[in-house]
Amino acid sequence: MADYAIGDLQGCFKEFSTLLQRVDFNPSKDHLYLVGDIVARGPDSLACLDFIYQHQDSMTITLGNHDLHMIACYFLNKPTNPKDKLAPIFKSSLLKRYISFLQTQPLALYLKTHNCFISHAGLNPDWSIEDALQHAKFAQDCYQSKNAKNFFKHMYSPHPKKWSTTLNDYEKFRYIVNYFTRMRFLTHDHKLDLNAKGAIADSKMLTPWFMHKNILTLKDELVFGHWASLEGKTGVNHVHALDTGCVWGNGMTLMELKTKNLFIEK
Repeated sequence: MADYAIGDLQGCFKEFSTLLQRVDFNPSKDHLYLVGDIVARGPDSLACLDFIYQHQDSMTITLGNHDLHMIACYFLNKPTNPKDKLAPIFKSSLLKRYISFLQTQPLALYLKTHNCFISHAGLNPDWSIEDALQHAKFAQDCYQSKNAKNFFKHMYSPHPKKWSTTLNDYEKFRYIVNYFTRMRFLTHDHKLDLNAKGAIADSKMLTPWFMHKNILTLKDELVFGHWASLEGKTGVNHVHALDTGCVWGNGMTLMELKTKNLFIEK
C-alpha cells in the first residue's frame, strides 16, 4: 500500500501510464494524488481524463487552472483554445460525466498520514493550512452549486487586490481560485502577481511564494505543480515542485509521499 503524488499531466498519457507501471501502481490498494492540470496542451487529454475517471476510487485531483478553465468552457458554452487540444473530450459521449466528476474534486487537501498539504499552485503564505482548507471548501461549494455557471462566469474578472469579508461571493471565489491555481510570485506586500511566469532568476522584484518566512518555517510538507520553469527545484526541503514540464518536452515527475522518492519519465 502506497500513496503517490504526480505533477501536471497536461494530456501526456504515455508518460503518465509508464510512471504508474514503473511503481507497479495497484488501484486496489494504492492511491494517487494528482496536483492538477490533467488536461490541455498535450496529445491525449481524453485518455488521461478517462483513465482517472475509470480509477476514481484510487485517485484524487486538486484542480488546476486548466481543469477549471475546461469546466468553465463547458458551463459557459465557450469554444476551447485549439492549442489546448480538448476537442476529443468535448466530442465524447461521456463529457457530462467527466465534468460532473471533476466538480467533485477539491482545490486543496491535507493528508495527516504524511503531514502533507497538496494543491495545484501552492499555499498562500498569509493562510495557515487550516485557513487554506476552509477557503478551498468555500470555493468547492461554489463550483459544485446550482449557481456554478455564474461563478465560472465571474472567474475571469480582475483579481481583487485585497482579501476582505466585504467581498461578495463571486469576488471571494475568484480570489481563492487564483491563489490555489495561478500563484507563482508575490509582491513585497504579499499580493499576487499574475504576470510573471518564468524561473526564479527572471524576477528580482518579486518573491516566489515558497520563499516567504511563513512557508520556510512551516513544519508540514507542501506538494504542488503549476510552475514548470522551476524544473522541480525550490531549494526548500519541505516544498516539493512536481510539475517538471512534460508537455514542454521535459520529464513527468511522480513522488512516493512516504519516502519522498522521485520517479521521472521523459
